[in-house]
Order: sequence, then C-alpha cells, then structure tokens
Amino acid sequence: MLGIVRSTVASGDRFRLQTRVIAVAFIGLLTLVPLGGCSMFGGEETASLENPDPPEKMYADADALLNEGSFEDAAKKFEDLERNYPFSNDPTKPYARRSLALAAYAYYKAGMYDDAIVSGRRYTTMHAGTEDAALAHYVIGSSYYDQMQDSVRDQSYTRKAVEEYTILLQQYPQSSYAKQVGNRVRVAQDMLAASEMEVGRFYQKKGNYLAAINRFKTVVVDHQTTRHVEEALMRLTECYLALGILPEAQTAAAILGHNFPNSAWYKDAYALLANTGLQPHENTESDLSKAWNAAIQTTENTNPT
Repeated sequence: MLGIVRSTVASGDRFRLQTRVIAVAFIGLLTLVPLGGCSMFGGEETASLENPDPPEKMYADADALLNEGSFEDAAKKFEDLERNYPFSNDPTKPYARRSLALAAYAYYKAGMYDDAIVSGRRYTTMHAGTEDAALAHYVIGSSYYDQMQDSVRDQSYTRKAVEEYTILLQQYPQSSYAKQVGNRVRVAQDMLAASEMEVGRFYQKKGNYLAAINRFKTVVVDHQTTRHVEEALMRLTECYLALGILPEAQTAAAILGHNFPNSAWYKDAYALLANTGLQPHENTESDLSKAWNAAIQTTENTNPT
C-alpha cells in the first residue's frame, strides 16, 4: 500500500515538473518572436506600421512608383500614408487626403477596378467638395465604364458609369476631368439606348406591345440625344397603331417628323399612318408629348458641352 502511494506522488511530481518545463519553453518562444523581425503573427508588418517614414517621403515614394508605372505598389504606398497619417494635424492633411484619391487612381490604372471604386467612394464620402473629389468621381465612373458590356448583355456597369459621370459633370463642370468624359457619357447613353431597343423589338415581335412601348419610350425620354431615338419613335407609331391608340401613334410620328424631317424612319412612319387614312399630328396633352418636351428641357439644362 505504501509503495502505491509513493508511486502516485512520484507521478504527480513528474507531471508538475513537465508542466513547468513546457510553460518556461512557451514563454521563451514568445520572448523571441519580436526579436526575429517577422513571425507567423505578422511582426514585420506591424513593425513597419509602428515606424512609418515621414509623410513627405511616403508621398514622394508613392508618386515615384506611380510615375514609373508600378501602379499597384503605388496604390498600396498611398494607402499606407493615409492609414499612418490620419487627418489629425494640419501639416499632414494635404498628403493624407490626396493620397486616398491617388490610391484610387493608381488602382484604376492597374486594372483593379473594385479596389479603385472602394477607394474612390471613400474619398467622395469623406471629402466631398474638395479639390480631388472630381478625380475620385472620374476614377469611379471610369472603373465602371471600362467594364461595360455590349447591348445584348447586362448594362449595370453602363448605368453606374453614367450616374457617376453625371455627378462629375454637374458638381465639378470646370474640372479637367469633366471635360474628358463628355464623349464617354454619349457612348454609354448610346449603349443603354441600344439595349432598350433590343428588348423593345423582342417584345414587339412577340406581340407584347405595352412592354415594347415602355422600352421605346425609355429611349425617347431618357436617351433622346442618341442615334436610336428616330427608330424608337417609329416603333412607337407601329405599336400604338397595333393597339388602336391612334392619337398617340399620330403624336409619335409628328414628333419624329418635326425633329428629324429627313429621316428614313419618318418616311416609314408617315407612310404607315397614310395607309390608315391618318396624318402625323402632335397632341400636346398626350403622355408622349409631355414626356418628350420635359426631356428636352432637362437635356438642354444638363447636356455636357
């Protein structure tokens, strides 16, 4: 019996001794980790963030990377500057704030559109109305624009590009970036109109005239500066005639003839009405006439020069 007790005590002593050895070894390992310069816990990255270069040097380094075409590296360097020097003291404000806009631009140049949009959106949210806000909107819009797809595919990127460019044109019309996007807006609008026409023609062929009318009216009202508006007015004439809504058919043809008198589409619309004993006549109280004239006023006030 005494032998069993002694054996049990000895086993307990050995267990406690092993536990102490393991604890000491673990503490020693933790002590050595920072001395190694890097570790599985990211010691090297943490150290670099704890001792950043002055903002002037970080900005100069990032700008040099940008100029030499190392766009992703430049973007990360600009982001490091913005993280390490938040907007708490005046001397770093210009560097930190502008670095966020330039990070977005660098990501865009690298083709990293999602990162460009995120950085650009952060800037427009935090610094709306500042000097580089126009650049940020330009980057966001261009990131969407460069991902646009043809008219038979999804137009989400196209719509977002138009929305962002429109903000740029309306809020920062005198900026150099606004002057660069006028033609891009026209291309994007044309793409949206082409997509609506594709769907509208599909519905018309299926005999779903109301759905077709909605698509063609979208072109006439929202995209009337595009090359598709003439056909859209002709298709509206056809669809309204098919439904027996004669005043709207006459109005669509009249708008087409008034604005595009030499158009082949107008000749077709005129002949179509003539075959039913009608002529183009704009009913100014019709929904189409009101929508068309309201859209003209909006276009005249906002259309980029």
